[in-house]
Amino acid sequence: MRVFSASGCRWLGAGGALAVAVGGWFAGTLPVRGGWGLWERHGPAPTTAGALLAYLGLTLLVAAWWRYGVLLVRGAAAARDGVLATLACWTAPLLLAPPLHSADVYSYVAQGAMVLEGHDVYGAGPSVLGPGELGAEAAASVGGHWTDTPAPYGPAFLLLAAAVVKLTGGAVVPAVLGMRLIALGALALTVWAVRGLGGGPGGRAGALWLAVLNPLFLIHVVGGTHNDGLMIGLVLGGVLLATRGRWVLGSVLVGCAVMVKSPAAVALLFIGITVARRDGGGVRGLAKGLVLPGAVAGAVAAGATVLAGTGFGWLRTQSVAGTIHTALSLTSDLGLGLGLLLADDPDPVKDLVQKLGLAAALVLIAVLARRSWRGLLDPVLGLGLSLVALVALSPMVQPWYLLWGTAVVASVAWHGRAGQVLAVLSAALVYETAPSGRTPWYGFVAAGAVAALGLLWARREPWRAGAPEEADRPAGTPTGRPASA
Repeated sequence: MRVFSASGCRWLGAGGALAVAVGGWFAGTLPVRGGWGLWERHGPAPTTAGALLAYLGLTLLVAAWWRYGVLLVRGAAAARDGVLATLACWTAPLLLAPPLHSADVYSYVAQGAMVLEGHDVYGAGPSVLGPGELGAEAAASVGGHWTDTPAPYGPAFLLLAAAVVKLTGGAVVPAVLGMRLIALGALALTVWAVRGLGGGPGGRAGALWLAVLNPLFLIHVVGGTHNDGLMIGLVLGGVLLATRGRWVLGSVLVGCAVMVKSPAAVALLFIGITVARRDGGGVRGLAKGLVLPGAVAGAVAAGATVLAGTGFGWLRTQSVAGTIHTALSLTSDLGLGLGLLLADDPDPVKDLVQKLGLAAALVLIAVLARRSWRGLLDPVLGLGLSLVALVALSPMVQPWYLLWGTAVVASVAWHGRAGQVLAVLSAALVYETAPSGRTPWYGFVAAGAVAALGLLWARREPWRAGAPEEADRPAGTPTGRPASA
């Protein structure tokens, strides 16, 4: 049937994205005030209808994306050649939509305003903004716990947010659209880096399918304007430059990524391994790889902090997110459950389990780094798997955090077992949050059902190593069993 062709998937997904956007105008994460008559809250009936339309559109988008991936696995030339056109068709409907599936963008705007108004963004939350100050309208729309939470983001991102607020006067609608322009820049940077790492035409198309055509990326980076997209783009750009021998500039980009969100620092370890292996290994090469990329990124971080004038408070706010319980954090759930069973106050037990989870993540990262150093694993794939492990064992997990590792794995191993499992999880987690940004019970049910069906399908029809892209991968790129780990 034509609907199952590459062009049919393109238009089916575009229709789904349009339904998501239109539904978002009625049921998205609309501002409390300052919507300019465009993004205004509605009564129960229009809101419910909008939510149903958005969920229907999301399902069409996921179905079109999955079918498109199957076509790429089968080597369909039309799917391979049209991947960028498909990306444009799926992205365009989301550009003018209100924030979707998250209120985080209001925090970004408010924190940028706090920088301009002279507030300590690492000592207080958006609630400190007074009625007459820039960003006050955005601060009124900040969700729940984040109202009084200091910024966990680096100074580089706060400078970008402050620039958007200054240019837009802090008005909600133009400020959100300004932040979306940054998200589009992150999308473009990610596309460039993934194409560079993906090898030949087949590899590039498949990598783009899992990395940026991914509904989780489109909904949360473009629709929700999360700054995770900027971190991902900078990390991948830095890794690409490092694989081309330009590790200093690559480390600069990763340093900028750390100044957006700190987990990007994991990339420095694997850039170091790439540098050390290129220099022939040995103690000298290993010392160079472990020290110099970190030194370059540290200089970037110090410079960005001084330039921003926000101080080094970001060093102490990296753990604030862990104080907010999210149901997707396995260590937080386990710690809370054990704490309720074993103690009157569950918090100390929960804190201990969270720390043990992070320790386990560090051990896994060390193992993956060692395998990469010994040549048993592609260092880029090692980085992607390390970021997945870090997310899985973190004290706070949001659905879009899966993109950290998924985009990296996609660039070199989209067709392997890890890529297939990450595709299934992406399709599932996109349902976890509602268009309004809430996390309703039925979101978890839908996500669980999609994950179960997807994993069952993956077991019956596994994507094997020896993928289409490996035939046209550049010489010198690891292939075979390690690339499909």
